[in-house]
Amino acid sequence: MALNISEIVGQFKIDVAKALSAETITKICGYLGYTWRERVLDPVTTVHVFLLQILHGNTACTAMSRLAGVSFTGAAYCVARGRLPVALFEELLQRVCEALFPELQETNRWRGHRTWSVDGSSFSMPDTPELQDYFGQPSNQAKGCGFPVAHILALFHAGTGLLQRVVASPMRTHDMRHTALMHAELDEGDILLADRGFASFAHLALVFLRKMHAVFRCHQKQIVNFRVGRKHAGPRKSKKGLPRSRYVRRLGRWDQLVEYAKPTKKPVWMDEATWATLPETLLVRELRYRTSQRGYRTKVVTLVTTLTDPDAYPATALADLYLSRWQIEVNFRHLKTTMGMEVLHCQTVAGVLKELYMFALAYNLVRLVMLEASRRQKVPLDRISFIDALRWLRDAKAETPLSPLVVNPERPNRVEPRVLKRRKKEYNLMKKPRAKLRKALYRKKPAA
Repeated sequence: MALNISEIVGQFKIDVAKALSAETITKICGYLGYTWRERVLDPVTTVHVFLLQILHGNTACTAMSRLAGVSFTGAAYCVARGRLPVALFEELLQRVCEALFPELQETNRWRGHRTWSVDGSSFSMPDTPELQDYFGQPSNQAKGCGFPVAHILALFHAGTGLLQRVVASPMRTHDMRHTALMHAELDEGDILLADRGFASFAHLALVFLRKMHAVFRCHQKQIVNFRVGRKHAGPRKSKKGLPRSRYVRRLGRWDQLVEYAKPTKKPVWMDEATWATLPETLLVRELRYRTSQRGYRTKVVTLVTTLTDPDAYPATALADLYLSRWQIEVNFRHLKTTMGMEVLHCQTVAGVLKELYMFALAYNLVRLVMLEASRRQKVPLDRISFIDALRWLRDAKAETPLSPLVVNPERPNRVEPRVLKRRKKEYNLMKKPRAKLRKALYRKKPAA
């Protein structure tokens, strides 16, 4: 296959094609101070082969010469990838996201607002000393018996599913540690959707100060009482069973305005200077709704939001909006399961970060194909098959027109049990290092 990904996406978005062009890659390498000799695997060819590799499920390096139609060895390709700076891949992802900015502005707004979803996830990688030292592994796995695991925080545009930013960090990193970095991607009036792990006073106040809006599920430790005129404990008092928020006004059944007070203790993820800028109180709206759909794990959901106008933002509309947050889990599934990001292959920290950025870039290109197919076929974006768009992009030539993609059937209120039908092989889990287990096998006496 020829290296023509930029030409293929140029059918739909010229700016995205320019972001991946040889001229752009060369220019970025220049201002990063990266120099190279003229060879088969120059930066342009290496980046395009890397992208092709990700689109083929992060397949083996030894297979890339045949797939790319360029003569090189797997070892030479690995060395060429290793020479490239991480900043090159980060900059390429940023340029592709900037080229997709019109899509974020125009597609699927909610009541005039752009909506975003933020959440954390993880991926695994090879068991090397460097990766173990940097990322760490789960504490329930003995040394030498597990794999390093990275924590990632991702920001998705809810209207298009495009991945705007992703940050990788050691496994034991709270989601809030890097959430403030995501705010830089948002504009005034944007709405951020997130689960209860993000619903702290400090985060709500940060969103409010940037003139954005939040729709979060209430934190599990937040006591919410919808009784009119109920008492409250206050931020510095400790009365068991009483909410710390001050009641302000009733907006409807299970819908009220309350005032959150600034806690006495600063969260560990926030610096002192930012903490000092937060207001002493914050007016927010609490609302609760019940899910009637059979099979849903959560029956009652309590939300906290800075969208306080009940006429412009009815409680039922906010409930539907928060329900759409589940799409971020589908996006992660596309990244990790469909595209193969669940286990990365590089054995260095820099290599793992390059893989991550290339997965994000390839994911956005697939999303671009889905957006174009959605317009041409006149069907909702979420019904276009992600894997069919991936296959088309992977196998298309520069002159290949976009054929109609598979449209998934509409299946409202679909419920599937979380069980596996195919049995796994009955091997014991590895609880001792491989060297010790091998010695134990050698010590066993042969059967008489």
